[in-house]
Amino acid sequence: MKTKIILTLLIICLLIPTTSMATPLEFVGGVQNEHQYEEIVFITGQPIKFVGSYSASQKVKNEEESVTYKFKLQSEEPKVLGKLDRTVTYVTSLSKHAGVGQTIGQTSVSKYKETIKIGSDTYNLTDYQFSKSDIIDQRPASDFYSGNIKGRKYYDYNKSQGNVIIDITGGNVGYENFWGSTETQIIDHIITADIGQNSFQGSYTHQVSDSMTKSLRYSENDASFSSFHGGHIRVTEKNVVSKYDYRLSKSHGSISLSQDMVPRLERLIVPKFRDVNGHWAEEDIKKLYSLDVFEGGNTTFSPDTPITRLDFTKAIMKASDIRTSMEETKKTRRRRNQPEEVSYFKDIAISNEDYKYVKSAVDSNIIAGISKDLFGPKKSLKRSEAIVILVRALGFENRAPNPGYMTSFSDDKDIPNWAKDSIYMAKELNLLEGDKANRINPNGILTRAEASDLIVRFLEFLEKDLQRDYRDNIIEF
Repeated sequence: MKTKIILTLLIICLLIPTTSMATPLEFVGGVQNEHQYEEIVFITGQPIKFVGSYSASQKVKNEEESVTYKFKLQSEEPKVLGKLDRTVTYVTSLSKHAGVGQTIGQTSVSKYKETIKIGSDTYNLTDYQFSKSDIIDQRPASDFYSGNIKGRKYYDYNKSQGNVIIDITGGNVGYENFWGSTETQIIDHIITADIGQNSFQGSYTHQVSDSMTKSLRYSENDASFSSFHGGHIRVTEKNVVSKYDYRLSKSHGSISLSQDMVPRLERLIVPKFRDVNGHWAEEDIKKLYSLDVFEGGNTTFSPDTPITRLDFTKAIMKASDIRTSMEETKKTRRRRNQPEEVSYFKDIAISNEDYKYVKSAVDSNIIAGISKDLFGPKKSLKRSEAIVILVRALGFENRAPNPGYMTSFSDDKDIPNWAKDSIYMAKELNLLEGDKANRINPNGILTRAEASDLIVRFLEFLEKDLQRDYRDNIIEF
């Protein structure tokens, strides 16, 4: 589908972190797994389920990409002899607005060919008018996008014995980050069939959502005599759900489809810290260490010591899988007469292996220095500063109410003005909650254990909450 065009090209052009993007195929409500594709066809005035194979190929050139889909399907119902062959190419041009971190995508159809045979009747697609426009907002931890669709298909019926026209109107919403991606389409179709005695008019709506999620699961070690008790597994799951609601001249109802990919399993390293056993943040610390988000000594993590600005910045960049913008100087030769790169700050050299995380975080407007020339890499981080970093990574700091509001925390008066919007949004996103007295202690120093709790909440938002908002709250399945 076209949105896959947009996001794939963004990955190439903008170095946005990605996995294989979950996106519905085409604009017909079909679902697929590794083996089979299926969709419902209404062109006869009755719903007919078709199943078969599909393929997709992409071409990228400058600010333009094309995707070609090919389908070879047959009717699944034994009493209905049906075949469907479809080839369609969507072309997307991108217009980047770097100043606001947004991209506009315009999509049209460049090539199409479709033949549907049902019994003795043949429907040939003779014209396909299509227009789609998307806005993509590139945030450091996740991209968010929304699009609108208009289209019309013209079919010839039995060599000029009649025609079928399908008007298409709808839209899509979606997001993509390292931990998950979801796109949901809701598209209305109006069918007008002028085919003699079987002429009819009707409508159907398809709602389809394609999702990919990564989650952590703990696996116990079944052996009694082992050097470790168990460890985490990163599980990548993909599934597509679809629902058709139709009202035609002779029938009406709903049909649901669903397909799941085989999950992918990845075992992660096992932490062996001796100073976190029984600690209130033990589970969070072990998760983040297994993911290589946090580092520690061979046996110590020091959970109750303050976390530094550098360590937290590095952890957020790793947790989001945000690609750093600095090239490795050892692998890349500097061009002749090109000035040598200079560090943004006097207190962290470009030769420092962690500088790339700082540079990328500053470029992404996630964090700033403590002054124009100093970053303060070893300086302890305040709770309010950490929350601002998390919310900026999501790009939600501007979603707070107009200035003058109060948060629900009992120590609201202690919240710095520059942090109030982020703290308000962190509460709304379940990234933050008060203590027993409903205080958040915004100016207190953040410990490594508390940082672990915040980052795990951040990851759970990327993994679960976004999918719930972009799929479960939109489609009932």
